[in-house]
Amino acid sequence: MIAVVTVVDILAPPEVHLGPFLVAAPAITASFAGPRVTALVGAIAVLAQVTVAVTRTSLTDLNHTLQILALTLISVLATLFAFRRERHVKQLIQLRSVAQAAQEVVLRPLPRRIGPLRLASVYLAAEAEAQIGGDLYATARTAHGTRVLIGDVRGKGLEAIGDAARLLGAFRAAAHRQPELPALMAFLEDAVSSDLDTPGDWTDGMEELEAFTTAAVLDIPDHATAVSMINCGHPPPLLWTRGNVHEMQVCQPAPPLGLTGHMESPFTVQDFTVADADIILLYTDGVIEARNGKGDFYPLAERLAAWSGQGPDDLLRYLCSDLLAHAGQNLGDDAALVAIERAGPTPAVPHTPPSSTGSARSKASQRRSSTSTS
Repeated sequence: MIAVVTVVDILAPPEVHLGPFLVAAPAITASFAGPRVTALVGAIAVLAQVTVAVTRTSLTDLNHTLQILALTLISVLATLFAFRRERHVKQLIQLRSVAQAAQEVVLRPLPRRIGPLRLASVYLAAEAEAQIGGDLYATARTAHGTRVLIGDVRGKGLEAIGDAARLLGAFRAAAHRQPELPALMAFLEDAVSSDLDTPGDWTDGMEELEAFTTAAVLDIPDHATAVSMINCGHPPPLLWTRGNVHEMQVCQPAPPLGLTGHMESPFTVQDFTVADADIILLYTDGVIEARNGKGDFYPLAERLAAWSGQGPDDLLRYLCSDLLAHAGQNLGDDAALVAIERAGPTPAVPHTPPSSTGSARSKASQRRSSTSTS
């Protein structure tokens, strides 16, 4: 651009002056380059303006002198702008790295294999640049199996993240210590309700009633087909069995956590039969409430029944792609998905006895060691 403006300005008639267009060079450079490149481009633009002045008239010409001074001033300001922008970008990168580390601590990625189960999980945040919100999931090993938690905190933003972190911490602390599911859910209820009792948190009574967390906890034993579950107002999981889809609906679901503190024995355990190769799909309401351009909700059960792949990873890839296509790549709420497949016990590593050559080498090594010690 500098070269074109300079050549055209030199060849233009005397009454035409294109030198002011040179100020665009450092201004545009400052939007994407650092201060050094911006200063270099500004210096080249000033040199080009000087060349135009010498060629057409002289450096003492008032018109060109003012153009050179203005271009120099704008180049300096553009360089300062590029310096501040580069510093801001560095700070933003640092903040993103810290936020990513904090998000990974709060919402730890689930293991791909835990006991006899194969797992896959995905979190789709509605807010840009976010990797966690009010949706949550976690696993914990017990003496007899695996417990899986999925939940959805009401609200968005930092407050929802704090509530999610509190519930996840309580689950990880008590999942392997409470032998019975009702006792575990009571512990989680206390952890959620304890924050609601803090004075000054609410401006009126209605906000307190609206503060809650839907959650479901599954207890999956290692050596049995019966899966126990307590559902506290959460969307019921789906069970995929060879192309057939069934809702794991609890007969007497409990209210969401944060609303069960004044009820006597609100938690009812429901048992389901899950065989090998069956897949349990846990999800949050951000999945089933995603709308397309016509306002239709995402038909999760129907799309799950149409899936013909293999394994939890393939299932979540299929559902995520289909969900985003349905919602036009823009989810209105955070969405979380967890797929669990009972794949049988972990294969044991066969023990290979040492060969005769290896035994001979071992004995020779022992003799050398004994001789060296003597």
